[in-house]
Amino acid sequence: MSDDSHEHQSFETRAIHAGNTADPLTGAVVPPIYQVSTYKQDGVGGLRGGYEYSRSANPTRTALEENLAALEGGRRGLAFASGLAAEDCLLRTLLSPGDHVVIPNDAYGGTFRLFAKVVSRWGVEWSVADTSDPASVRAALTPKTKVIWVETPSNPLLGITDIAVVADIARSAGARLVVDNTFASPYLQQPLALGADVVVHSLTKYMGGHSDVVGGALVAADAALGEELAYHQNAMGAVAGPFDSWVVLRGIKTLAVRMDRHAENAAKVVEALQRHPKVTKVLYPGLPEHPGHEVAAKQMRNFGGMVSFQVAGGEEEAVAVCARTKIFTLAESLGGVESLIEHPGRMTHASVAGSALEVPADLIRVSVGIENADDLVADLTQALG
Repeated sequence: MSDDSHEHQSFETRAIHAGNTADPLTGAVVPPIYQVSTYKQDGVGGLRGGYEYSRSANPTRTALEENLAALEGGRRGLAFASGLAAEDCLLRTLLSPGDHVVIPNDAYGGTFRLFAKVVSRWGVEWSVADTSDPASVRAALTPKTKVIWVETPSNPLLGITDIAVVADIARSAGARLVVDNTFASPYLQQPLALGADVVVHSLTKYMGGHSDVVGGALVAADAALGEELAYHQNAMGAVAGPFDSWVVLRGIKTLAVRMDRHAENAAKVVEALQRHPKVTKVLYPGLPEHPGHEVAAKQMRNFGGMVSFQVAGGEEEAVAVCARTKIFTLAESLGGVESLIEHPGRMTHASVAGSALEVPADLIRVSVGIENADDLVADLTQALG
């Protein structure tokens, strides 16, 4: 449950203090890692603090879940073993066989695979829409639509969806709006305040922030939905472990300062890429010519640390550029303090090949870290040749 005592505090203060109560036994200012599976009961059913078994609840995970709810302004936060585990729990909570989902035409490949190869076998139908275009979203609706799924900024094309507008469309259709807020983080964007019903995170990315933990989260705007999600979280069991929860909590404490640096560095990288003769297109919502720039400026604090660009020479050259960097590490994932580079078509988005979500073959995606910006620009410049 969210902790109302932090409701009126600034984001930076909540990130450090929400859920992080000093240990009542020792006064330790950091919540302990409760590396335990079960809890002694004071007589049958006499639970201390409601804890009986760590799949159902664990004090370290509770601290993280309270923190997540406070940061997103939600009624209930839930932490999972991975972002896809969180998505799976959400979909099986909200959907039944015969229901329909609207998914974006640009999304994480693992999310698409979950819909196309797993949930569809359960009898759930889906349609693709350009969620940056309200008319496209409306056209994709059916009488059976129960969920509209949005990523903004999207992965990997950095598309922007107007959350408030799509929230109105979802309400009119009697559907829930789910927003994957991984690329922005709650520091840059607050989907629940804009009308979304549920926020999804891969905690692996900016929230953990150091490429050393895998996790996922759901934050629900409504307490009743939060309880329903918590029931399924326990019933399905893909929960975040205590050590992973502790690592994410530690990462979140520096989220605000890290995101400021990610965005600052990304702006300098974008400026350099725009000047380079071998770069044919730069995709970044901070650019005035980006079609979603005005919406992003309205609903985000800053434009984030993710940048995609296309290069002359097609797929072969894009792959070669990825291989030539020395500071940018060729790797999947994103959001860590170190800069990463990848070829989405062959890596994170291989699962969408041949679908409506297929990405351009000449596309490169970079997660701009918090190293010295001049070093990052020099590295990309030499890699481009």
